[in-house]
Amino acid sequence: MRGLNGRCIVITGAASGIGWASAARLIDEGARVVGADIVEPDTVPPGSTDRSWRFQPVDVADETSVVDLMATAVGFGGRIDGVVNAAGVASGGPVHMLDTAEWNRVIGINLTGTYLVAKHAVEAMLGQPLVDGTRGSVVTVASIEGLEGTAGGSVYSASKGGVVILTKSMAIDYAGRGIRVNAVCPGFIDTPMLRGVFDWPGLETSKAGVVAEHKLGRLGRSEEIAAAAAFLLSDDASFITGHALVVDGGYTAGRDHGVTEMLGLSGPEA
Repeated sequence: MRGLNGRCIVITGAASGIGWASAARLIDEGARVVGADIVEPDTVPPGSTDRSWRFQPVDVADETSVVDLMATAVGFGGRIDGVVNAAGVASGGPVHMLDTAEWNRVIGINLTGTYLVAKHAVEAMLGQPLVDGTRGSVVTVASIEGLEGTAGGSVYSASKGGVVILTKSMAIDYAGRGIRVNAVCPGFIDTPMLRGVFDWPGLETSKAGVVAEHKLGRLGRSEEIAAAAAFLLSDDASFITGHALVVDGGYTAGRDHGVTEMLGLSGPEA
């Protein structure tokens, strides 16, 4: 993709899942990546070198930790050209069953963490010169559960809905300063976090129902979300800002209600 080679990108949640896949994709595109997570990844991204990859332990809910991350990124790349806010946790339940401490934990990581990372990345971007008409690009990772309700979603959906609206507001605020801000809204992606939810005994039927709601008939892959994030960071997306890009295998396209099966349009081809 155009405009990623040599650029310095900060990625949170980089130890696994979407964050890890984003680091691998961007390094493959020629970017320099500063990965951040509360735990270290098991291995370095494929093809990475000391000049293209640096990892720093970070708690996105702690502002001092985030400030230190951005200082590391500026030192590593000379500037911050992009951010992928992929750090997040899953949780939920009906509100009368949800402990207040758990609400605060999820909001603190998913929404406040996104705000803190964006805040200090944008501060750095505002102080750096334009390159090819841009100072930087911010990509937040929201969710289709931030666009529509889901049973038991409560705090997770609230946090991701907040990320979507925060993203749009930031896009308006900083467009005139050469900073684009967009969100990726994944469907259900086969990550360690999702497996931690659906591997509980008794959720087999729920998982099958979730998979069936994806019109492509499967869960998504982290690499597919990483590709979307790389696109939004790149110069190929230079006229896109304030957008929530849905990457969900058709999950939010609408409901099937068994009609495609009746018409012979679903299931294995004859």
